[in-house]
Amino acid sequence: MRIKDLYQQKPVISLEVFPPKPEAPLDGVLDTIEALSDLRPDFISVTYGAAGGSKAHTVQIADTIKNKYGIEALAHLTCINSSKEEVDGILEELENSNIENIMALRGDRPADDSVLSPAQGDFAYASDLIVHLKTTGDFCIGAACYPEVHTEAENALADLGNLKRKVNAGVDFLITQLFLDNRFFYAFREKLALMELKVPVSAGIMPVINKKQIERITSLCGASIPPKFRRILDRYENDPEALK
Repeated sequence: MRIKDLYQQKPVISLEVFPPKPEAPLDGVLDTIEALSDLRPDFISVTYGAAGGSKAHTVQIADTIKNKYGIEALAHLTCINSSKEEVDGILEELENSNIENIMALRGDRPADDSVLSPAQGDFAYASDLIVHLKTTGDFCIGAACYPEVHTEAENALADLGNLKRKVNAGVDFLITQLFLDNRFFYAFREKLALMELKVPVSAGIMPVINKKQIERITSLCGASIPPKFRRILDRYENDPEALK
């Protein structure tokens, strides 16, 4: 089933799993999926490591979610430093596993890469990947959006312009980066309405496991930590169970 059709029926609740490193066994994530399957989420997304990270397992895990447990799978696909041939190879594997839904992402730049350096491969931006997906296969396409602005965007207006290009290229639904203040999400939804970007938007939510985890993620994606929430993190920094 295409994820965009789920939004027409009811509020959508999904979960996300992270593949292990390429050399690590899949036992842990497969056990997690089995436990999550009892919750019957609308779909489970599977992340994809950029620059050779954990992408080797993404298709296999998505196949298990879809074909063993009967839950829709959303396979992440990043395009940074990838050729069209490499991407097409992944698309063929997804089609062979009856995976209909793809989260189209540029992906994080390698640690030694510069924001100012030209992208390697055939895709500079997620919008380029989306155009390729629309002309290559028959997938339902999701994309990322940023209530607090992408860290590489010149400003909020430029970031919305980039998002509009993705939607116009053929995006079927959006999932936000995490945010810790709902006001950012509400304001973002209003901006989309003013721009007449009429695609479903899901709020990306990340469970807070410990202080270092949430500080690392927010620094990577540009999300802010509200003062009240910061005080909670500081108070329970050495007591992760209480923080949960």
